[in-house]
Amino acid sequence: MPDSPRRSWRQALSVYRRAPVVAMLFLGFAAGLPFLLVFSTLTAWLRDAGVEVAAIGFFSWIGMLYSIKLFWAPVIDRLPLPILTRRLGQRRGWMLLAQLVIAGALAALSGLDPRQDLPLVAAFALLVAFGSATQDIVIDAFRIESAEERIQAAMASTYIIGYRGGLLAAGAGALYIADLVSWQAAYLTMAGLVGVGMLTVLSRPEPPRSTLGVPWQHEPRVRRFLHAQRHRPRRWRRFGAWVVGAVICPFTDFFTRYGRQAIGLLALIGLFRLSDLSMAAMANPLYIDLGFSLAEIANVTKVFGIAMSIAGGVVGGLLVVRYGIARMLLAGAVLAAATNLLFAALAGLGAQLPMLVVTIMGDNLANGLASTVFIAFLSSLTSRAYTATQYALFSSLMTLPGKFIGGFSGVVVASQGYAVFFLWSTLIGLPAIALAWWLGRDPSRIPAAATEDGAR
Repeated sequence: MPDSPRRSWRQALSVYRRAPVVAMLFLGFAAGLPFLLVFSTLTAWLRDAGVEVAAIGFFSWIGMLYSIKLFWAPVIDRLPLPILTRRLGQRRGWMLLAQLVIAGALAALSGLDPRQDLPLVAAFALLVAFGSATQDIVIDAFRIESAEERIQAAMASTYIIGYRGGLLAAGAGALYIADLVSWQAAYLTMAGLVGVGMLTVLSRPEPPRSTLGVPWQHEPRVRRFLHAQRHRPRRWRRFGAWVVGAVICPFTDFFTRYGRQAIGLLALIGLFRLSDLSMAAMANPLYIDLGFSLAEIANVTKVFGIAMSIAGGVVGGLLVVRYGIARMLLAGAVLAAATNLLFAALAGLGAQLPMLVVTIMGDNLANGLASTVFIAFLSSLTSRAYTATQYALFSSLMTLPGKFIGGFSGVVVASQGYAVFFLWSTLIGLPAIALAWWLGRDPSRIPAAATEDGAR
């Protein structure tokens, strides 16, 4: 993977003043805001209202919408919206629609009583999650299409900072408002904060798209389909052609561009975050079982941890601009796996607050850096002809293996203990390190990222 020439630190820092990079700070906030409002913040509201724990557990299924967004990404990639697409463009139109759905559903939630309206609470929470997952699809596509590849890491960095800010607003901010006023006021305030994303959409231009010059009807696979189905009814041919152009072509395009290397790239995507995602569910149980107080856990893991994650994201963005994706991808894979050893050490030392601080600092710095680098890497693989669909495929593949394996984490801890579990979670990061090393050895393995700008 040939990287761009090394730049000075002054040049690397100057990238954060560019308008597309700054815009991602606010779009990241818009993406992070609804996430906790259908997860931990919502479950806190339900329990505070007296809803049974068994019923609250079923609300975790809402999160499945984020993992299956791939299925409606092709629609967002290609289907124009009445009025909105004509006025704002394909990306901004869909983004604004998703934000309107989120704001409307949050406002509706603010008028409900969970004890009396639990089915409606579930329905509107699903609507928030659907709007949020849809917004994620569009923001990813908007980010990739808004600027050249060499500043994608910086855009990913500011996106992560904004996303963490949205999590803080929807987590600590909502809880604070609920404690002082009411849960209804908290959710209504969050609905108002969706306006941050709306203002950003309205103030930024629609990014250029390569598909505008090549309508889906003219793509070779679509034309072959239309020719083979020429005796079928016209409506069937049009629908089938749309499916071929919007759903099949994005996948065949990826394998056509990368050939035999595609399997290795997909393996790296699926394995890169396996180490940190598989251990995530056991972090809080470890802190509690060691005897840390809830206040200590909140102060160190939430406030301090988010600050370290933001710092790691900024550092990752700078290092990619300075040294390129290839070197930093390998470094990110090594750090993401190695910092799990800190948790193993913490499990052995017990409730030592300084060690907890060191563990959280190392883990969040590493994950912030690795996430920024990996988002830039995924962006370099994405064809701007099928941005939303391909990136949705990559992001789904990135999280599903880790989430699946993480489901067995409690079994390992129960039988082997925390120290062995975190050692095991370090070892399963080795394949990602090997694949990152393999990728960086030969530039021809990712020909689409061979230019400095990533132009396609």
